[in-house]
Parts: sequence; structure tokens; C-alpha cells
Amino acid sequence: MREINMDLFYEEMMKVVDVLEGKEMDNIRKASEVCAETIAQGGVVHVFGSGHSVGFGMELAGRPGSLVPFHTIVTSDFVLHGKVSLAEFKDPDNIFERRADIADRLYDLYDIRPQDSFIIISNSGINGVVIDFAIKAKQEGHKVIVVTSWQHTSAEASRHPSGKKLYEMGDVVIDNCGPQGDALIETGKIEKICSISSITGAFIAQSITTETCRLLSERGVELPLLLSEDSEENRKHNAELRQKYAGRI
Repeated sequence: MREINMDLFYEEMMKVVDVLEGKEMDNIRKASEVCAETIAQGGVVHVFGSGHSVGFGMELAGRPGSLVPFHTIVTSDFVLHGKVSLAEFKDPDNIFERRADIADRLYDLYDIRPQDSFIIISNSGINGVVIDFAIKAKQEGHKVIVVTSWQHTSAEASRHPSGKKLYEMGDVVIDNCGPQGDALIETGKIEKICSISSITGAFIAQSITTETCRLLSERGVELPLLLSEDSEENRKHNAELRQKYAGRI
């Protein structure tokens, strides 16, 4: 067993990123085509992940250099909108992200329009809420991009009553190339350390942003990008963009 240190993590992390870059770029391009078409048609790309997968949406939305019409959906919005109590949301005996009966209510919290599309993220791809939400999006006629770990999702049974897994709902499916369980580094004991999906997720998210901007530029569409708010001109630009999508992001 090699010594466990940050150099080992760097080496193992780069192996996964290299596999991702070699295997999944075509799917990332296909996902970007969906996003570019959505934005060109005045739509919004809704990004949903439960648990730590909310970080994918944070990569895409609300920061300098991000596209304004990316909207992050989080299950905690149920509490903010008064749909469930905090106690119910935090119930350890009925874990919220594993439920399969809330997609309609979650979808109805937002101003979702026919031209909108979805990116739905789950490392395991087996939990009720993400599968249920993807089914709902497909039923409503939206394109769905799925980001998941193929190693993980192919190794475990679905927790959704239908028996389906998240990838089955995807018009485009991107494998984040992480291992089952997400943790990367063997310790020589039962545990492993260093979850990788946040890093590969950030790589995928920012690649989608870059490619979507390229495709929009080729179509002559003005890029709806947030600017760093270090000048009055930039702050005005950002405010006008947010107003354009008010109530939808």
C-alpha cells in the first residue's frame, strides 16, 4: 500500500479526469447543444441534484462567468416555500432524497416553460426524488441531461418504485467516471477516502458552460453572462439580465 498523501490523491484524481476527458466529451457536447438550444429559444436550464450533487448547480449558476439562464433547484425549497416542515425535511427515518412521491410538487414550485430543459445529477442514480423528477420532466416534454456514475448506478438496485434508474430518463447521459461509493483512495482498511464526483462534476459543469457559450456565439446569440460586480456598468448589466429571467431563476 502506497503512502496516503495529497500527491497520491492528485495522481488518482487526474487518472479519473483523464478517463472522463477521453470518454465523455462527445456527451458533454451533446448536453451543451441542448443547453444552447434552450437558451436560444428564451428558455431556462433547470439544474437539480440532491445531497452533495447540489454542488453541480452551484458551479453553473450565480457566479461571475456563469450563464444567467441556469437555475439551481434544491429540495430545501420545499421548506422555504412552506410545503413541508423542517422536521419532515430532516426526518432520518424517511430520507428526503430517497422519496418517490414529491416530483409534481417540486416541479410546481417553479415557473417552468415548454422550451426549458433539465440537468439532473445523482452519483448513484438510484434515489427516488431524482428519478421521480426526471420522469416528471420527460412527461412534460422537456429534454433531460443526466450526470451520474456508471460504475455506481450499475452496481446497485433502484430505490424507485418503478425499478428505473436515473440514466434511463436521459436524452443525454454523462458518466462522471467515478467509482461506486464515490470515495477514491484505498486505505488498506474497509474505508476509502476522497470523494471524486465534486471534482468531475465541476469539470463537466464548466465544460458545458464553455461549449454552450461557443454554440450560442456561433448562432449570433448574445451571451447572457454574469459579470464581476466591480463596476456600476457591470452591476447594471447583471441586474438587467436577472430581470429578464425574473421569477424563473
